[in-house]
Amino acid sequence: MKQQKGFTLIELVMVIVILGILAAIVTPKFVDLQTDALTAAKKGMSGAVKSAHAIAIADLKTFPTVTQLATYVQGEGVTAVAGGIQVTIDANNYTVPTYTDTGCSSATTAVSDTVKCVGSIP
Repeated sequence: MKQQKGFTLIELVMVIVILGILAAIVTPKFVDLQTDALTAAKKGMSGAVKSAHAIAIADLKTFPTVTQLATYVQGEGVTAVAGGIQVTIDANNYTVPTYTDTGCSSATTAVSDTVKCVGSIP
């Protein structure tokens, strides 16, 4: 008799099961990476606005207005709005809040308000 070579049905099923288990493990980690990336981008933009605030104070020798602060922030889609600095992350708009007091409790209500404190994107 001639001996046939190949995989048995059980071997093929085992390979498919192992691939399914690996896919089930990897998929949730990929989804979590997207959330982590958005969180990091929000923290990065908040940090950039805070740095721009410090630079604006040093440059202007006084606290900047919301409009002036927006000119110091680098990036596309950065605009001054009544509540702070609007930034675009992944085609979505977020606002980095700005405040008129150093304790970060009184939000700015107009682009001409003086910014004494910068918050973080919620």
